[in-house]
Amino acid sequence: MKLNDLVEELSLEVKTFKDGLENEVTGAYVSDLLSDVMGNSKKGEVWITLQTHLNIVAVAGHTGLAGVILIGGKQPQEAVIQKAESEKLTIMSTPLSAFEAAGKMYQLLK
Repeated sequence: MKLNDLVEELSLEVKTFKDGLENEVTGAYVSDLLSDVMGNSKKGEVWITLQTHLNIVAVAGHTGLAGVILIGGKQPQEAVIQKAESEKLTIMSTPLSAFEAAGKMYQLLK
């Protein structure tokens, strides 16, 4: 499955780097603790979080994540948008909760 498929199926709002929508998605990781994501997420996963600050770009890049989904209608700060574009990271937003977003992704990926 590609990020583009998730955008369509979950009605995600793409905030940054639309060229990344062709990235393959291997799973999802749900956490709001940056060190947890760095230590336990896997390359190709989508990170589901409520974090919106600049450090999410560094963590996602370091771990090779396919993209980031901000939950609860959260929006990235302007500095995050600029950094994500320069780092070629796709950030998306959804009004869904982490539970709902992860549950829907699980159904799509299983």
